[in-house]
Amino acid sequence: MGTRAKIGLFLGLMVLAGRAAQAQQPGPNVLDWKAPTTLTTYLLQQLHAQYAPRAAELDRAAQSAAGALAYRDSVRARFRRVLGPLPARTPLRAQVTGKLQRMGFQIEKIIYESTPHHHVTANLYVPAGKGRKPGVLLFCGHEQESKATVSYQKTAILLAQHGFVVLVVDPISQGERMQLTDAAGQPLARGGTTEHTLLNADATLLGHTTPGEEFWDNARSLDYLLTRPEVDTARLGCLGNSGGATQTAYFMALEPRMKVAALCSYVASGEKNLELTGPADGCVQLPGAGRARLDIADWPIMFAPKPLLILAGRYDFVDYTQIEAATAETRRIYTALGKPGQLDLFTYDDGHGISQPKREAAVAWFRRWFYGDAAPVREGNVAVSTTKELQCTATGQVNTAFKDEASLASQHLAEAQRLAARRPATAAEILATVQQQQRSYAPAIISDSRPTQVEIQRLDTLCRAGLTLQKFVLRRPGEPPLPVLLALPAGSARPTKVIIWLADGGKAAVLDSSAAQVQAYLQQGTAVLLADLRGLGETADPTAAIDPKYYNREYRNALLALHEGRPLPIQRLADIDILRVFVHNADPLAGAPVELRASGRAVVPAMHAAVLWADIMKLTLDKMPPSYQQLLAQPTTKNVYSEVLPGVLRHYDLPDLQQALGSRLVVGKTP
Repeated sequence: MGTRAKIGLFLGLMVLAGRAAQAQQPGPNVLDWKAPTTLTTYLLQQLHAQYAPRAAELDRAAQSAAGALAYRDSVRARFRRVLGPLPARTPLRAQVTGKLQRMGFQIEKIIYESTPHHHVTANLYVPAGKGRKPGVLLFCGHEQESKATVSYQKTAILLAQHGFVVLVVDPISQGERMQLTDAAGQPLARGGTTEHTLLNADATLLGHTTPGEEFWDNARSLDYLLTRPEVDTARLGCLGNSGGATQTAYFMALEPRMKVAALCSYVASGEKNLELTGPADGCVQLPGAGRARLDIADWPIMFAPKPLLILAGRYDFVDYTQIEAATAETRRIYTALGKPGQLDLFTYDDGHGISQPKREAAVAWFRRWFYGDAAPVREGNVAVSTTKELQCTATGQVNTAFKDEASLASQHLAEAQRLAARRPATAAEILATVQQQQRSYAPAIISDSRPTQVEIQRLDTLCRAGLTLQKFVLRRPGEPPLPVLLALPAGSARPTKVIIWLADGGKAAVLDSSAAQVQAYLQQGTAVLLADLRGLGETADPTAAIDPKYYNREYRNALLALHEGRPLPIQRLADIDILRVFVHNADPLAGAPVELRASGRAVVPAMHAAVLWADIMKLTLDKMPPSYQQLLAQPTTKNVYSEVLPGVLRHYDLPDLQQALGSRLVVGKTP
């Protein structure tokens, strides 16, 4: 039995089912399992499928030195792709704004520009004595005090006491480098991790990443360190804790001048970590890393076989089992390269952070490889400085200290404005550009060879607010089930058209607030199909699953989708295609003109659908969403990740879609 015949049979039974259901009064939900888990479960299954070939690749690589080198170079090239483009080198314009004399070392307060008018603040710890000494970059975790954090000060002091010149760098959105501030320098978001996350959404729209922007700051920090006469440029290393360890991992992977490294409380978005704890903040997340099969061990592998120490707390919230597993994977490559002794794991029975035993182990590691000294290191009583003493700027924030400061937010907006002048002008050019981009996101969605068959499961009938609606679950291989409600006009006449209604709150929200509008459509002879696109309505992720610091109500699913290289708007576009197939093959719907009505998170996929598929006769939006460029102008806007398409502003913006749709687009509530 063909698809159309099967659907026709289901619809022919609706009247009887409706009569039987009136006594039951079931609710509007269609799926008979814990529906809020559906999208996350689907995304994790897709994640595991992407990573499945990696184990065999690693097995082959570990068989020989040549295989290990080939694997290392392959993951390094993939990482370089997903990191995004990097700026050109420009003058550092470095300045020393103050010096603090301490017993056996000096602290200098440094400011330099990683890009024009974009200032980096850092402290340089210079040991006493003559001669060039090894240089070390210390990257800070997510503590708001950044370089002034006690544990980072103690790490830098211990290194300086043992003969290292140490540059401790404020990352963006921490210390003196908050990017989203008011005129008085007060933060507009709730903290550094929130800033990282908001900035990464904006960067992604431009084809960049916040990890890439941090990487560039760190590259220019190395450039500054190399200008110092105290530094031996042949002996360079880096270390970091937590988010600083991720910075370290990303940096050492691509910077050939790094000779020795240490990672403490290391965390990056690996397959198991994403399953256990979900996506972290924006300075960790790399869109497309899953598609590139980059796992947590791959960054240490990129450093092989140089000396690398991994520092771990057995009771860290960073899963210790995964740290052990990542170390074991890395060790296989070091062994294949004949250098197993150049990788070590130091574990202490504590939690997160670079505690005294870990600091001592790290400094001993650097002493071993840079000085040939295997003696243990012991930390004595260490006096630290105040945040004010270590402050590099006069005001405490670069945004207020420099009138011409080019924050990342202002850089993002300026780039979007430049790109806007180069985008397509005619409707035909816009259509061609959209088609090309959709193929890069998810080729199967607009391919002529995509599956046209949809499996239909008919359930019970819902009677609510004078409406009779048939419940269906639509299934297509490789996609999550799609719950829908169908209302047909009274009588046996074929509908004059079909409205596919896609609401931000799902089909239940339509029945609660707009049942009269559905009734009006039916009286006009129009069939109404209410659908929950994935992650909306009954499949929405529970609020409790989302940390509010991310400023996005579906952060987990949106970031998993981006990690896999198939963003949520494109996945929801696939759902709309399933609905089109259902309508085009279902009697008595087949042959009737199709219109879309959308709101909220359904708008962006609906606009793309209407541009791509001419059989959608009309698209009605409750309101026009802000353009992507407007989002960059308002960087603290919440829920942006629901709309993010990587690199979209290099090709088109939502007003371009509006132009391409012309009279087919209606904005504003229908009467």
